[in-house]
Order: sequence, then structure tokens, then C-alpha cells
Amino acid sequence: MTERSPLHGRHVVEVLATSTGGVGTHVRSLLPRLGSAGAAVRVCGPRATDELFGFAAAGAASFRPVEISAGLAPAADAAAVVALRRALGGTDLVHAHGLRAGLVTAAARRLTPGRPAFVLTLHNAAPDSRGIRRRLLGGAERATVRAADVVLAASEDLAANARVLGARDVRMAPVSAPPLRPASRSRTEVRAELGLDEGRQLVVAIGRLHPQKGYDVLLDAVAAWEGADRLRPAPLVAIAGDGPLESELAERIRAQRLPVLLLGRRDDVADLLSAADLCVLPSRWEARSLTAQEALRAGTPLVASRAGGLPELLGDAAELVPPGDAGALADAVVRVLGDPDRASHLVEAGRRQADGWPDEAATARQLVAVYRELLGPADGGR
Repeated sequence: MTERSPLHGRHVVEVLATSTGGVGTHVRSLLPRLGSAGAAVRVCGPRATDELFGFAAAGAASFRPVEISAGLAPAADAAAVVALRRALGGTDLVHAHGLRAGLVTAAARRLTPGRPAFVLTLHNAAPDSRGIRRRLLGGAERATVRAADVVLAASEDLAANARVLGARDVRMAPVSAPPLRPASRSRTEVRAELGLDEGRQLVVAIGRLHPQKGYDVLLDAVAAWEGADRLRPAPLVAIAGDGPLESELAERIRAQRLPVLLLGRRDDVADLLSAADLCVLPSRWEARSLTAQEALRAGTPLVASRAGGLPELLGDAAELVPPGDAGALADAVVRVLGDPDRASHLVEAGRRQADGWPDEAATARQLVAVYRELLGPADGGR
């Protein structure tokens, strides 16, 4: 008798909030592998997120719009709970990606007959807040992690916090960056597009223009090495990404006449990394940054914050600096750009480090195993 696929006949719903980067990329990468395991997968999330990632084209059986925003919004969240409750009919398991998606999922699941199994992946830490908002967020986070059958954490600090909050079953689940498409243009072509003169170095930063990413600290660092005349000619810093801080950052760059370009959202990350002399990741917090993984795989030296899950992800394969410390960031950038031997060492260490990371297939296999554990054999009930 032929053995059935591990999730044969199972109906699974993947839920995410507004995403323009890592979470959406991760969910999209899982879909073909969950389908190959026999699951019928529905994705629920904001319509704009689906337009960006194309979940049906990636292997989802269907997409159902559920407008879960990135921040707490009681009226909108109530509507999202109702919409998700309708989408959970006949579902065996629901998997929420991120705390915001988890909050809506926990509420919708309580209203769903049969209560499908509930998996929660924590991709990011709860945002900093104060006063009543902090108490509300803390209570919501505690209730959400306690409602999940299994909490998967992208970094050890997230896992430790979930245990403190009372989660029943917490496991590490590294999130792998999908392989980038090969660079389509040469280093010379990319540098010419950016207006770089011969001999001038290029520093790239990639990620959403959001306070978490620390771009204000990066601009402070640029001003520090500019003012101290420590790099001549001064490198060009190119930031690829869009987000809520775009106008604020652009105004500061103009006012201080900093050698920084805001490139907007780009789909040629491989080209930018291959043309760069250095990649910087000045984030205040990260779990398993996709940008960090992409830089090391591309052979681009990396300077990053010693924050969240980055030390365990990167080991000694990057120059790590305290988060929020513009002086340390400037010193590290100057040190790597001024020392070709150090840069070469980071490139080689980065490739060795990347060789030890799980790939997308391993990440999906772990997830299929968790689903199977919660649901039981494919021809049996939960």
C-alpha cells in the first residue's frame, strides 16, 4: 500500500499581517512545500500583501483577504476577527506568522467550532511602547502565546520571552532566506547607474524604512565619518527599501548634504550586493534577518548590530556593534573599508557560516513535522 503524504487531505490556513518583507517572503516560500506534503493551504492576510507576494501563484489553494494592520487598531481588529473566523471553516490547523496575526487568530479560533490546532511563529519582538499601550500590548502578547498549541521562535531571545509569558510548547524554528535570483548586471553597470566614480566605495543597506531598522543611526554614522574626514573619497551609501520614514530620512539627507541615496523598493538586491564593498545592518532589533543572510551568501562583508538573534545567526562572520551606537558603527565601517584583508576574512567567514544554515527545504520539513505531530496521521483525526 502506498504511503500517503504526511498532510494528505489536511486543510491548513496561514495567516499574516501587513508585510512588505521577511514575513511575506517566508510564507510564500513555504507554500509549494506544504502543498507537496498534501496540504490544501489557504492564505489569509491584507489584500495589499497578497498583491505584493502573489500567494496563489506560489502554491496557495486560495487567498482570503483579512485586513490585519501592523499596529493595534481595535475596530479594524474586530472586523479582521470576523473575516478570519469565516475563513477558518473546515480548517484542521491555523498558523499565524507574527504577533499581530497571532492576536487576531487567537480570537477567531475561539469562535470557530472544533477549534483547529494553532501554531504561532514569532518573527519579531513586540514594539516598544509606554503607559496604557504597553500594558495592552503586554496583555495581548501573553494571551496570544498561551493560546497557541506550539510557539515557534525565530531567535533564542524570542523563545525565552515566550516561555516567560507562559507559552505551553516553545521551539526554535530558524527562518531561512530564499535564494536570491542571480545578479543580472555587472558590478560596473550597477555602479554606473548609481553615479559612482572610479575608486569610490559603495555601502548598501537593505530593508524597510522603519524605526526598527536604525537608519537614523546610520545617517549619524555617515555624518561622523564625513565630519572626521576619515574616508576619502567618502563612500556612497545606498539604501534600498520603502516605508513610513522615507520623507523624514530624505529631508535629513538633503539638509545635511549626506552622500546617501534612497533607492526605494528594489527587486535587484543581488545586483546591489554584488556591486557593494560593504553591507550595513544598523537595526535596533532583528531575529534572523533575511538581509544578513543574503549578504553573507553573496560574499559581501557585513557590519551589523549586536541585537536580537543576529549574534547567534552571524557568529564571527560580521563586524558586530552595539545597537544605536553611531560612533561604533562608523568605526566598524571605516575599519572594514580601510582594510582589504579584514574584508576578505569576513567574506570567507560569511560563506562558512552560511553553509551551516538550514535551507528553505529544511525549514519546511520542520514545519510539516510540527503540523503532522499536532494533527496525527493523514488518514486519522486530531
